[in-house]
Amino acid sequence: MKIKQKVFNKVENSNIGRKWLGKVGDVIILNAVVGFFCNLLFAFYNGALGILSHSLWFVTMCAYYIILSTMRFAAVLYGVKSGFASDRFVMRLSGILLAMLSFVLTGVIHISLSQNIAVKYDEIAMITIATYTFYKITMAVIRAAKHKKKPSSLHMVIRNIGYAEVAASVISLQRSMIASFGGMSAESAHTLNVLTGAVVCLFVLLLGCLLYTSPSPRDRQKS
Repeated sequence: MKIKQKVFNKVENSNIGRKWLGKVGDVIILNAVVGFFCNLLFAFYNGALGILSHSLWFVTMCAYYIILSTMRFAAVLYGVKSGFASDRFVMRLSGILLAMLSFVLTGVIHISLSQNIAVKYDEIAMITIATYTFYKITMAVIRAAKHKKKPSSLHMVIRNIGYAEVAASVISLQRSMIASFGGMSAESAHTLNVLTGAVVCLFVLLLGCLLYTSPSPRDRQKS
């Protein structure tokens, strides 16, 4: 949080930053931009971890986080271009992409479990994954509470993408902890991974369906 605040302060103190923030008038936009680069760093970390350990799961997580980060950044750019007017296009497109990602995630989980792909990771890797996961959960809860009273299409898209990130992070953390620390029988670990994976995939699919089918906040007000 201190790093983000320093970034915000530097942007606010610059001429371009003051002009841009004055036009947008909402810190969630800058937060999404900063989050884009932070998530890319974590995505590349997953990719490096996957390559070094020959893990299909972490390579997939790298691609998953990159796609979600790009979706968030694209939604922000679209919001800037359209003046943050309520529009169904960005909601429907994001909904379709989230639904597609849920099926891709289902396939990868199935392959990983059917081939019993599980790699042990060192303590630093586990701490990094756990820290990122709890950070995303905390930020998702904060955003949900903060923007509940001022909904917009852009807020809904960014919030649902954040939920999809949290869901994937939870299953990734669980799989890594089971593989690294053990303490469970192979059958119990397999069952737990199957159940959690199914819940995560259905949750991401539901997020996509809700974005695609839900009317925009402004449309609700007009009706």
